[in-house]
Amino acid sequence: MRLAELGERSGVPIATIKYYLREGLLAPGERIGPRTSEYGEEHLRRLRLVRALIHVGGLPVAKVREVLGFVDDESLGRTIRLGAALWALPQEPHPDGASEGDASQDAEADDAHEAALGEVDRLTASLGWEAVRQLAPISPSHASLVAAMAALRRIGYPWRSELLAPHAELMHQVAVLEFDFMETFDSATEQVEAAVAAALLFEPMLRALHRLAQEEESVRRYGMS
Repeated sequence: MRLAELGERSGVPIATIKYYLREGLLAPGERIGPRTSEYGEEHLRRLRLVRALIHVGGLPVAKVREVLGFVDDESLGRTIRLGAALWALPQEPHPDGASEGDASQDAEADDAHEAALGEVDRLTASLGWEAVRQLAPISPSHASLVAAMAALRRIGYPWRSELLAPHAELMHQVAVLEFDFMETFDSATEQVEAAVAAALLFEPMLRALHRLAQEEESVRRYGMS
């Protein structure tokens, strides 16, 4: 397809597509004339992903380029390629810690963090998640989990590892379903693209389903009043 058709099918203005091409977010088309290039379905798929990263995920162009660099790096193994692309995405904000300069609150925050770190360690050990345990020092997801558990502990609602384990097992089942879906795509690049898209759009769906389930269970237990 020509540039005009690519713009029409994607809904992206031609000027924007040209900008993405200049910034390296979209691979050049196949040159078929001095000023004419041909684009394929892979360009359409990538263009839609770029738009989602920028307009849904709110990522700046430089961050999109970084994420897509890992997506396209065929020199990496599948696990590292997928992990690097997902880790390059913005992570969940860590819950606020204690107020700076208050020694007693700083000590409380340190104690809560150490306790949460221990609980997460016991959790991953009980589940047999050895890869997670090995990656813990550098994993932003591990750090986010520890920070959230520490914040809950500080406000008086601690979650112990044995309470969290059934939730973790359910999330592992979700991960299995996600990877089963990813593997319906032919190429490794498409599979990593699907994972990146899921991180942007599927995770919000899971959060929404969680809250809807809470609403449903609340009414079942306590009624509508």
